[in-house]
Formats: sequence, structure tokens, C-alpha cells
Amino acid sequence: MRRRDFIALVGTATALPLTARAQQAARPTIGFLHSASPNGNAFYVTAFRNGLREAGFVEGENVTVEYRWAEGKTDRLPALAADLINRQATVVAADTRGALALKKVQTTIPVVFSSAGDPVKLGLVTSLNRPGGNMTGVSFLITAAVPKRLELLHQLVPAATRIGYLANPDNFTNELEDVRAAARGLGVEIFVLHARSERDFDQAFATLTEQKATALFVGADPLFLYKRDELVALAARHAIPTIYYLRQYVLAGGLISYGTSLEAAERQVGGYVGQILKGKKPAELPVAQSTRFELAINLKAATALGLKVPLGMQVAADEVIE
Repeated sequence: MRRRDFIALVGTATALPLTARAQQAARPTIGFLHSASPNGNAFYVTAFRNGLREAGFVEGENVTVEYRWAEGKTDRLPALAADLINRQATVVAADTRGALALKKVQTTIPVVFSSAGDPVKLGLVTSLNRPGGNMTGVSFLITAAVPKRLELLHQLVPAATRIGYLANPDNFTNELEDVRAAARGLGVEIFVLHARSERDFDQAFATLTEQKATALFVGADPLFLYKRDELVALAARHAIPTIYYLRQYVLAGGLISYGTSLEAAERQVGGYVGQILKGKKPAELPVAQSTRFELAINLKAATALGLKVPLGMQVAADEVIE
């Protein structure tokens, strides 16, 4: 081989990895910050990736995604948020608590949130139509489904006149007044049970028994969703008919749920992230209202409780587990 041909060949061989590295470096990095754990919450990631794909972005091909999970320990969120900032994420997708943590440490990197609370009251945006600043996202409309949720529980257990409401007093969704108003309309009594951590669950169910409650309404809370297997198991052990706010509880063995589709909301988050990667500013994207609600029923759980699910309720359900 002639010397100049050899030099050309070596130059080509060394240039290829450099080109690959340059392409890797040019690939935008998306941060994904969540207060829960990846275990049992793969649906978040799947829905998010679907939204990204619809916007023209595929993880590992033209974008990189850095995942950070707080594993239910919200005090870890500030450090995880700071890590994503240090890694120079182009945009960050976050749940409510993650977005609040990001807001405390930076105001420049675009953030797309999925919020169970009112993002205006939480201070994430100045208004829904004109978010302002570096944040926008999707609002779940959790409280909008409260009256319907309590009505469904009353239809399923018409003899239940004393219903427990499990709430995290540190939460920000402010469902209690809506629950009480719906209870007055149905002529049922509501009493509140507090749980700040999993350690409080046993005492909450013990209080249900002491108070002779005949049904339970589980409030919207990230802790409760993260620990849904434990809550569903306790409801079964105490034979208490329970309604939840997400289908994920029913998939875990819970009786009935009615509320927003988290998959639909997270898909919207992925779509918004895609729009920002294409050049849109968060301030130009109004906060989306997730308006898809779904009813899920677990007939196996109903049978174990000695309940008959009305046929009309089964027909109206989006998902019936037999």
C-alpha cells in the first residue's frame, strides 16, 4: 500500500468515531423528573415517548432522555433537579413536585409539567392561556371528577351513609371542599383520614373500622398512587368498598376508579416537549386541560366484597376487569 493511501485510510478510520461523537453531542437532551419510582410506573414513560414520537422525536435516535426518579422521597427532588440543570438539559418534563423543585433552582430551562393541582395557584404559571416564564404543561382537572366519583361510589354501595375520605394533608390538590359539597348533595356523611406517609395507612384503616365506615374515597395524591398496592391490599383486608381516582388502582386489584387518564396527559406532555425542541417557547403554549376521563371496574374485587355492579355501570365503563 502506498504511503499516502495508508494515511488517507487512517484519517478516515479516526474521523468516523469523531463524527459519531459530534452527532451524539448535537443530540438534544431531555430531562424527565418524577417524584415517584420507575417500578410500576412504566406507563408514564411509554405515554411520554409516544407523545415525543408523534412530534418527530425518538429516544436514542434524535434525542437523549435523562430519567431522574425520587423514589417517593420528595426531599431528593432539589438535588435531582440541580443534576439535570448541570447536565444542560434542553427541556425538562416533570410532575407537579418536580416542577416546583425546578422552579426554586432555575427560571431559564423550559419545563413542561403534568399537574394534578391548579398550576396558577401553585405559582408554576401566571395564567393558563398565557403561562409566561419558562413553564407550561398539562393540568389534570382532578377536582372536576370529584362529584362523579362520589356519586359512583354511592350507586355501587347505596347503603353507605358514612364514608371515609383518605387525604394527605401536605397535598396541594384541595379536593376536600369538593368532596364535602358532593356529599351534602347525596345526603352522606364524610369524615377525613390523614396519611402523610405509608406508616399512617394502618392507623387510617383502623380508624375506618372504629368509625363504622361502610365505604372509602381515596383522595388524589402522588404518595397514594406510588403505594397503591399497599392501599388496595388494606382495602381488601378490611373489606371496605373503595373508589380511587385513577385506573392504575383498579389494575392493581382495586374496586373502582373514575378520573383523568394519566396516559393521555403524559402523552400531551411529550407532545409539548417536542414542540419546544422545534423552537416553541413555553410562554407561547397555553396550559392544556386533560379532559379525557375514564371509568374502570374490577368485578373480581366486587365479588369478593359481595357487591353487584349495576349493568348500566358496567356498560358505561371504559374498562371492566373480570
